Amino acid sequence: MTSALSTQHSALSWQFNGVVRLTRIGTGFLVFTLVIGFAAINTGNNALYIALSFMLGALLLSGIASKGGLKHLRVDFDSVDEAWAGRAAHGRLRITNRSRIWNMRDLIVTSDELDAPLFIPLLGRRAADAFDVAFRFHRRGIVHLKSVDLYTRYPFGLFLKKRRVRIDGEVVVYPQLLDEEVARERFRAVEGELFDSHRPGPGHDVHSFRGYVRGDSLRHVAWKKSASLGRWIIKQTELEAGRAVHVVVDPFKPRGASDDEFERMISEAATVAFHALRRELDLIVSVPHLTLRSDRDGGGAIFRALALLAASHERVALPVERTSIIFSLRGADERKTA
Repeated sequence: MTSALSTQHSALSWQFNGVVRLTRIGTGFLVFTLVIGFAAINTGNNALYIALSFMLGALLLSGIASKGGLKHLRVDFDSVDEAWAGRAAHGRLRITNRSRIWNMRDLIVTSDELDAPLFIPLLGRRAADAFDVAFRFHRRGIVHLKSVDLYTRYPFGLFLKKRRVRIDGEVVVYPQLLDEEVARERFRAVEGELFDSHRPGPGHDVHSFRGYVRGDSLRHVAWKKSASLGRWIIKQTELEAGRAVHVVVDPFKPRGASDDEFERMISEAATVAFHALRRELDLIVSVPHLTLRSDRDGGGAIFRALALLAASHERVALPVERTSIIFSLRGADERKTA
């Protein structure tokens, strides 16, 4: 905790909202320049006038160089790995120095979405490079990256200059993952067994029926039941049922329920789904008008659907099986494992 506070304090010591600010060295240099100026005026000493000219020239050159360097910098969003709310995600930014004159040194890049500032010791003129950064997003959903702040003390460290640069990036942030204990509690079936335990049977006896999910083999279709119900029904064997987890997420938000409660419910569902995949279980997730299966892309489509799931003020019918794990805000008396 102490280290985090010290890091935050050190960051605030150089971050500011203006365009230019004197550094400690710059303040001392400016005071000394004024002293030399008064001395030169009072004494008429040519050497002091020459020294004053050099010092004023250094101030002018510092301002021109830092402004010219920052003006020609361009920042582009390159990529980001799998992003989870509340966790650091590895990404890349591409920075281009389009200036024909100025090299950029001691450049710091920061924004609200960056987990830590990026320090670039040198970026040559008319050069471009990609830099590894750590992003940290605080809420799930689609996050639009709009701007980053650039700071530099180049060239003499007299002024700290800032420029806000527009960028264009979009990231789908998955829900926040909770403690593993949440997944353990929700993994318990009606009989009190864990879903990852092996159920008896050779794997050919029919255990139950469920609706068709994209990616299911047509060999498992129950044709007679499908014909009677007018939709495709899949036969599920004992062995498959013992290795399958069906998660149902109900986005209905009753009156009185807070946004934090809804986000907590989505995080619980994502946590169960995440640990089901870690245990190499067959995961099926049902949300309104959509049912997804993990064997399509390793769960990416499932977590994307949970990331984009919005609260609903109308009740929606969802497919529920005997072994489904239901996540809902309809009340403790309605929240149960079917």
